[in-house]
Amino acid sequence: MVELSRDSTHMTAQLGFAGDTLNTAIYLRRLLPENHHISYVTTLGTDAFSDQMLDYIRSERLATDLVTRNENRTVGLYAINTDMDGERSFTYWRDNSAARTLFQTPEGTDFSTLKDLDIVYVSAITLAILPNAVRCAFFEWIEQFRANGGRFAFDSNYRPTLWESRVVAQFTTARAWSMTDIALPSIDDEMALFGDTTEAGALSRLNDYGIPMGALKRGARGPVAMGGLIPERPYPAASSVVDTTAAGDSFNAGFLASILQGHPLEAALRAGHNCASRVIGHRGAIIPKDIWAQSH
Repeated sequence: MVELSRDSTHMTAQLGFAGDTLNTAIYLRRLLPENHHISYVTTLGTDAFSDQMLDYIRSERLATDLVTRNENRTVGLYAINTDMDGERSFTYWRDNSAARTLFQTPEGTDFSTLKDLDIVYVSAITLAILPNAVRCAFFEWIEQFRANGGRFAFDSNYRPTLWESRVVAQFTTARAWSMTDIALPSIDDEMALFGDTTEAGALSRLNDYGIPMGALKRGARGPVAMGGLIPERPYPAASSVVDTTAAGDSFNAGFLASILQGHPLEAALRAGHNCASRVIGHRGAIIPKDIWAQSH
């Protein structure tokens, strides 16, 4: 999506490109060695903003050969609003987003763009913007993908306004959790969606899905391991909190980068927390590449 990050006067804004899965993909590419191939899968329009976004994705060294185009749609837009503590809220304009037509052709659903991947990472935001029939077909495809050795990673980013109803969101997210290999939930999202009253209750419910590995994100308190007998540990606080946009997305990137390089779960938890701590010290979802290189 096009990102508008407003300054303190709220009268001017910096234009960028971001979105939860794109944020994760960009930081994952920056963290992984070059022998890891990362493709970003989406549908864009054919307008100038879509062209500019495609150029930006390529500039971050993500493969774009799996990106499709829709001449009747354009890209979504959102504005970031941050309070005095760096906490963010969003205003969206995404009804005509080309991404809503992802995996859809005149002949029906088509997931062939994903067939050669080793791991597919999706968020609940992606699921929310797709028609229900496409979601169902996607889950059927994921079942076969996993049966053939592929892995499915999922983050349950919950945005109530994107769903037909809370009941649909609960059913869809629960189905995704039931087939997830690498889980990356946030405690706030899980409580808001499923009504868990305690962190222990949310963790117990998540573990009941049979998820083999993952991390329950808890913001500044750091993550809790899922699928592993790792005791809870303290994590250092971020040195500076400017903007919490992409905190969870960047955690996902750090965690996945560590897991994909064969590191143990405990190391992946630290890597995710450290990556998120860096990102929230800067305004906007994506740290500029020159600043990233200096602080790495």
